[in-house]
Amino acid sequence: MTRLSPSVPDASNERIVIGRVGAAHGIRGELRIIPLTDFPERFSALREVMVGDELLHIESVKPQGKNFLMRFREYAVREDAQKLTGRLLTVARADAAPLDEGEYYVFDIVGLTVYDEENNELGTVENVLRTGSNDVYVVRSEDGREILIPALRSVVGEIDVPGGRMTVRFPQ
Repeated sequence: MTRLSPSVPDASNERIVIGRVGAAHGIRGELRIIPLTDFPERFSALREVMVGDELLHIESVKPQGKNFLMRFREYAVREDAQKLTGRLLTVARADAAPLDEGEYYVFDIVGLTVYDEENNELGTVENVLRTGSNDVYVVRSEDGREILIPALRSVVGEIDVPGGRMTVRFPQ
């Protein structure tokens, strides 16, 4: 089974979204951060992060349930900090959490051209459904048909992210 991280790149594909700023918390500028990553442990090691288009320096991070409370040096007062609510936290793609062999980020899979074993083009991956038991790649063919491909080793033969292609084999 292929394991995917839901982290997504921003429009430039140079940065990866790892969280979203929620509501202000307390009076000292702390903000609730909603993780948008399979690797929330990354937050405790962060020293700086882009929030929207602004590089911010992290003064403190502490877990709060499934979320985190974070304070930025540049926003020490609640009234200023709450202006960040709704913005996305991003890190450089080079700082993405490392994945094990056979694991891919969703944004690396979406956009791949899918071929069968005879090198016939089936379409392009346009979405990844997370079903629980295994992910499913949603492939759109040239004629507009939707093909659902289970993300299983028995079906997905090769994923070549740099080459922009995926090869699949369907059970006989």
